[in-house]
Amino acid sequence: MVIDKLENFEQYVALNPLFAVVARYLKEHDLHQMEAGKTPIQGDEVILNIAVTKPKGKEQAKLEAHRDYIDVQVPLSDTEVMGYTPTADCQPQDAPFDAENDIIFYEGLAENYLEVKPGLFTIFFPEDGHAPGVSPTGLKKAIFKVKVC
Repeated sequence: MVIDKLENFEQYVALNPLFAVVARYLKEHDLHQMEAGKTPIQGDEVILNIAVTKPKGKEQAKLEAHRDYIDVQVPLSDTEVMGYTPTADCQPQDAPFDAENDIIFYEGLAENYLEVKPGLFTIFFPEDGHAPGVSPTGLKKAIFKVKVC
């Protein structure tokens, strides 16, 4: 898992060649002005989802992980609390994987929580269980789905 300032995103392009596509998109588009919905950026390799979430507490934030995609998450309207637990520590280890939606859900609460303010981003790799969207008021956020290379 990575958390950093949005202005530093280019420093992470060496981690996945498709991160360069995300970096270019961030420079060329104002995410705050985009409407909710999915936008393919580069076929099925890089997809942007602008989401508007409802209020959610830690108890409602399910731990999830992905196998085929990396999440780059960017809160836009407000601070988002995100839970984190390495998937190796998530339970149950044999939770069913939904291949069509590239998602697996785990039981229980995350081990750690961090506040991610607008202007920051997180990267969640397949080994990173995450419980996003914790906010007392809901928020607007961008989620880049980046194919694992």
